[in-house]
Amino acid sequence: MPIYITLYNWTDQGIHNVKEAPARIRQTCQSAEAGGGRVLGVFLTMGQYDLVAISEVPDDETYAASLLAQGMMGNVRSTSLRAFSEEEFEAIVGRLP
Repeated sequence: MPIYITLYNWTDQGIHNVKEAPARIRQTCQSAEAGGGRVLGVFLTMGQYDLVAISEVPDDETYAASLLAQGMMGNVRSTSLRAFSEEEFEAIVGRLP
């Protein structure tokens, strides 16, 4: 299953309601499981990004829908990265001429 890394920043609304964030994260994890994926971890971070999530999601369309639903709530802005496992990376490199 594809793996995605999501980098989040609080919006003004999100930081104002930060005490509700743990419940929102649990809800997001449950939604991911209902859609056939799972959240491998969510981390509060220091530096350029406020949160980082690592997820397994069945496909790009499911992931995109999840990000749009999160964005509609207005608490975070996200940057998305498709991550490839070591095995996938090896297969990709194996396709090079």
